Amino acid sequence: METEKALQLLGLIRRASQLVTGENMVLKAIRNQSVTLVLLANDAGPTSAKKIRDKANFYNIAIISAFTKAELSNATGLERTVLAVKNPGFSKKLLELTKTEGA
Repeated sequence: METEKALQLLGLIRRASQLVTGENMVLKAIRNQSVTLVLLANDAGPTSAKKIRDKANFYNIAIISAFTKAELSNATGLERTVLAVKNPGFSKKLLELTKTEGA
């Protein structure tokens, strides 16, 4: 896994305004099917993690849980546990960099 490159790409995605942040906003975006990838911190709370996983699995949206909350926060400049990517191209590249199979 190319962690450093993936985190740098995450910063670029935020600057390109292709990132949805925060649990409620991500859940809403998943329901609207306006996102193509969810990034969930591997140290997220069990209740929040289950809610996000269940919703993403239901709508068949890929999930990456390879990063901690601190890594996601440092990469984006925002203290967030869950993020979602709108652009399919960015999502595909992140999945390649993390070598994670989708939902």
